[in-house]
Amino acid sequence: GIAFLMQEEPVGKLKMSNSDIETIEGNGDEMGQAEASVSEQMSSLWSALRQPNIYKPVLFLFLWKATPTSDGAMLYFMTNDIGFGPEFLGRARLVTAASSLLGVFLYNQYLKRVPIKDVLFWTSIASVPLGLTQLLLISHYNRELGIPDGAFVFGDDVVLSILGEFAFLPTLVLAARLCPPGIEAVLFATLMSIYNGASTVGTEVGAALTKALSVTETDFSNLALLTIICNVSSLLPLVLIGWLDGVGDESQEEMETEGNDGFDAKE
Repeated sequence: GIAFLMQEEPVGKLKMSNSDIETIEGNGDEMGQAEASVSEQMSSLWSALRQPNIYKPVLFLFLWKATPTSDGAMLYFMTNDIGFGPEFLGRARLVTAASSLLGVFLYNQYLKRVPIKDVLFWTSIASVPLGLTQLLLISHYNRELGIPDGAFVFGDDVVLSILGEFAFLPTLVLAARLCPPGIEAVLFATLMSIYNGASTVGTEVGAALTKALSVTETDFSNLALLTIICNVSSLLPLVLIGWLDGVGDESQEEMETEGNDGFDAKE
């Protein structure tokens, strides 16, 4: 009923001043320019992704990150079989976060001068035997060695978190290196989206393997096999590591030096 009390004028009878018309026309021009800019950015992005020296490293990183993981099944194992509670898991997360910071420090100190391709290759190689140490926890053999379950999990989390940072930081440097001038922000955001999407794919593939092997929240008879498959499969993308030739042959320090030299030359 209130709508009938409002005094409105038909659109056709609205009178607009010249300033209002100029404002609307100006806004229309700005919208047109924005649409043209977006269209140009999309065209430049597609042209960049079609270049072999860009799409090959991107495809390698996708396959490298999309390998399956058994994290979900291991979480059920630690809570339902071993009996870890929320308090212990929270402490484990804290230790993992602190270890990640340590990994960043160690990378900047010792691996910043190593070619990115070598860092990715050797971290992938080292992650397999370190990841397979979870078999000791699954079989409870760590207890026979005199290592408590909690201490084993903490130690495993520390080592794997540091190694994870060794593998993650070069991918950021590589993604930044791949971006040609003019579309750096758009392409970098696209590469990070692809990288995060690959992580989701790896989680889903791991979930499918978990279901295929009949690993449930109470049945962990095939958890060891799942762990072996997930860890060994991480080596498969290394067959294509040659796709990083050229862009991955330089270290982060060399890339930074080249970038600074280019910036100084522009000045």
